[in-house]
Amino acid sequence: MDRIVLIGLNHKTAPIDIREKFAAVCADGVVQLQQLAQFQPLKEVFQVSTCNRMEVLFTTPTLDQGMGVVVGFLGEIYGQTGAALKPYLYTYIDQEAVKHLFRVTCSLDSMVVGEPQILGQIKQAYRQSVEARTSGVILNRLLHKAFSVAKQVRTQTRIGRSAVSISYAAVELAKKIFNELAGKVVLLIGAGEMAELAAEHLLNNSVDRIIVANRTLERAMALAKRFRGTSVPLEEVAEELSRADIIISSTGSPDPILSADEVKRRMRSRRNRPLFFIDIALPRDIDPEVNRIENVYLYNIDDLQGIVDLNRADRLREAGRAEHIITAEALKFESWLRTLEVVPTIVALREKAEQIRQGELKKTFGHLDPFPEDLAKSLQVVTQSIVNKVLHDPILFLKRTSSKARKEFYLDTARRMFNLDADQSEAQGEEDVSLDSREAT
Repeated sequence: MDRIVLIGLNHKTAPIDIREKFAAVCADGVVQLQQLAQFQPLKEVFQVSTCNRMEVLFTTPTLDQGMGVVVGFLGEIYGQTGAALKPYLYTYIDQEAVKHLFRVTCSLDSMVVGEPQILGQIKQAYRQSVEARTSGVILNRLLHKAFSVAKQVRTQTRIGRSAVSISYAAVELAKKIFNELAGKVVLLIGAGEMAELAAEHLLNNSVDRIIVANRTLERAMALAKRFRGTSVPLEEVAEELSRADIIISSTGSPDPILSADEVKRRMRSRRNRPLFFIDIALPRDIDPEVNRIENVYLYNIDDLQGIVDLNRADRLREAGRAEHIITAEALKFESWLRTLEVVPTIVALREKAEQIRQGELKKTFGHLDPFPEDLAKSLQVVTQSIVNKVLHDPILFLKRTSSKARKEFYLDTARRMFNLDADQSEAQGEEDVSLDSREAT
């Protein structure tokens, strides 16, 4: 029986320079898959490479040889021997490999637990393995089961429903204040990474327009173009307060960008429509006194961090529920995998019965020439029905024995009983005869 093995490294086991090397070399996963598939002990191969992990999942009939080949291959990518890479690698075999794949797909092994990107990355990697024709019966079933488990975890737990990044928490907070963000205007002050992430989340929530203000106008224009918005000079930020509903500020300014007086003056022209500030800059961009103005809501990075910490704890609790789902589904997959061991015997049994059926029909047809066509069709149907009914109980028994401790004994007995290994039986018979003769002398 082929073994399932997963060998890899991730953000927990390998420093960033090693992960960067693999991410760069393995950008075209099809190439590595085709190379790996050429090694004799590997039967099926799947590979996933992201900025935080590089993993090879494979099946092999010879465990040590297969593992050695993959570690050596990864060593070549790393530019050193497999032994030099080993301290950074982890290895999972059979059910542990299945459970690890499920955990990765469900984002329980990600740097941010519950993030959704890894599922898409694994689906893309699977498409590459299909394109390269390196996945087969076992890995096809396993990957599809992994996708199913990920969906089950998403629908049956709250692991992906709580914000665990500052920018995402800011957007979730805005949704609570405005109920919905459709039609709202957003002003981004600064064009840093957190502002970009917040803008992405806001667009996903159907905001109407994004205005970008930055000290460097070219940067503001580039970001505005990316988010289909407009750009303004940093000096005109106060003027935009009459139009914006949500302001996210993240500059590197040593002094406040907006004072309480400036905001208060603009609230009159806004007719007291709510104004929501998210100040994720250090030092702070928005005067804290702004929070005292009616219908103005100001949250700083500490406020958001508190939300993130609570939500991260919530996700970890939900991860425990996800682990139960993964364990149960891994056991189901293992049960299916065991049935594969009885498949060759079942196939051989059906083939032998079909050979006998066809042989007997040929003899019957030979007695009458020409044989009536309608009678021939009827005999085909009735003999096929008889064979199916005779084989039903033996096949059902073999399937049920796949999970039993004496599985090998039952399979061997079935093959001997129905003489499915004719050459082996004849050789065994000759051996038995020679033993009898030796004992007689």
